[in-house]
Amino acid sequence: MFLRNRLINVIFKDMLHRCFLTTIVCLLMILQPHFLFAQSRFSVVISEIMSDPSPQIGLPNAEWIEIRNTTSVAINLQNWRVGDGSGVSGTLPNFLLQPDSIAIICGTTAATTMQQYGRTFAVTSFPSLDNAGEVIFIRNNTGAIVHAVDYNLSWFNNAVKSDGGWTLEMVDTKNPCAGGNNWKASIDARGGTPGIKNSVDGNNNDQQPPALLRAFATGSTVVLNFDEPLDSLSAATAANYSLSNGGGTAIAAVCIAPLFNTVQLTFTNTLQANTVYTVTATNVRDCSGNSIAAFNTTKTGLSTAVAANDIVINEILFNPTANGTDYVELYNRSTKLINLKTVLIANRSSAGAIANMKAITTQDQLLFPGEYLVLSEDDATIKRQFTAKNLSAFINIASMPSYSDDEGTVVLTDNGGLVIDEVHYKDAWHFALISNNEGVALERIDPNAASQNKDNWHSAAKDVGYGTPSYQNSQFRLDVQVQGEITVTPEVFSPDNDGTDDLLTISYRFSETGYVMNITVFDAAGRPVKALQRNAICSQQGSFRWDGLNDKFQKLPLGPYVVFTEIFNLQGKVKRFKNQIVLARRF
Repeated sequence: MFLRNRLINVIFKDMLHRCFLTTIVCLLMILQPHFLFAQSRFSVVISEIMSDPSPQIGLPNAEWIEIRNTTSVAINLQNWRVGDGSGVSGTLPNFLLQPDSIAIICGTTAATTMQQYGRTFAVTSFPSLDNAGEVIFIRNNTGAIVHAVDYNLSWFNNAVKSDGGWTLEMVDTKNPCAGGNNWKASIDARGGTPGIKNSVDGNNNDQQPPALLRAFATGSTVVLNFDEPLDSLSAATAANYSLSNGGGTAIAAVCIAPLFNTVQLTFTNTLQANTVYTVTATNVRDCSGNSIAAFNTTKTGLSTAVAANDIVINEILFNPTANGTDYVELYNRSTKLINLKTVLIANRSSAGAIANMKAITTQDQLLFPGEYLVLSEDDATIKRQFTAKNLSAFINIASMPSYSDDEGTVVLTDNGGLVIDEVHYKDAWHFALISNNEGVALERIDPNAASQNKDNWHSAAKDVGYGTPSYQNSQFRLDVQVQGEITVTPEVFSPDNDGTDDLLTISYRFSETGYVMNITVFDAAGRPVKALQRNAICSQQGSFRWDGLNDKFQKLPLGPYVVFTEIFNLQGKVKRFKNQIVLARRF
């Protein structure tokens, strides 16, 4: 009986132990998905940014960000950090951020003033937030990026508020992928809403598919840039990417943090120089699940070093309206693929030295032959005030070189100091009958003509809104002269029938066919001595010969002569050439 009771007790305790273990396992199975979810992207988002607190509107003169828990479970912020391109902050403390709750993160010196607005965490080495914009992020205790924001001034969509004192607020924290479309300037009278629901809070569902913006190639590697964060699984599937001209399908793909809008591809073969490829992305989704659709291709290729006059300054707005902004438009008139990372824009000081040099971009980005690029501090303002036919042809520069309203100098250089192009513009270059040229861009007439020729510049037309940023100028007109050349060989010839240099060869090469040519030889006194060709129909290239005789088939005296060539066509293109030669004889 005793043994039986003991055995029953042992069995009962074992059953209790097993039930306890089973309960613990069940609880872990229930809790684990929530724990994993809490560590995933967008479980906590940056919901408000105060990057420029001056001039003060109603909030403290301090930089800070606000974060929000978007999940249904509490998340421990212990050892989380805030960072930007220059580094990361110290760690956050052991704190459970409850579902749908908010916290403020700032530097140690701002903590006292910010605590009045709600739960505030002071961290060491809090990033210095750039007024004009930058990438900021939060990462969890494992080092994984949870959310990143690449904010810029255009997100304010308000020139007054972008000048300082106002925050940027996220509209819909359930839609963290949408970038600038999901952020607005605060409408709270204090300038922001730290610690409470955003003043612009609302529904803003993401139904837009991602778009492939551009690509840059080096060797067998191609880096793609998209317009929004991607689903990392579909973005990192190599089979989703292909390259034209024999490039094939990618063999590796990596989606790059912190924004996850960049994908690095590797192909089997090295790309060939002077070849434009097309990259195609398929089955790639954004972080809201929208699959890429129409905008899934872009051009790429290997870049070539920029040289003088490869890129020209094509349009300048140096006297904008009161609520406008300066811009400079560039045009690639060469046949090269040029990396804009190697190009800088500048002005000249009063002493004439190149000054205020600003990199166009810190990222590798190609400017293809025949493409335009518009540089400014606020592309959103330009797009509102003018017709922009190519929305992707804009780059914001945090602080553009200043360009005076009456005259100034726009300088384009490479990163080694080579001047690529330069224009010293003057207000007087505008059309004389325009009474007020405020908000009127100055357009280059011919990209192939001299940059500093005032006759090659004109005010933009009224019917295009006085500016054509991102597309062909309203005053565009190519040089009506012929693009071509005439050469004579040898420059000293001896028509004495000795078998050496007996004939003068006059060669021509033009960019197109359909020209008619007249060739006349003049002596040193300017008298015509030989009408070599009259109304000769020319091909694109060819030659004529002269035996040294005059129109009466007589020998001409020794000495210098001028071969005068005139070509023209029915479209009115005309060009004249003068080539000096010397006639000599041995007998």
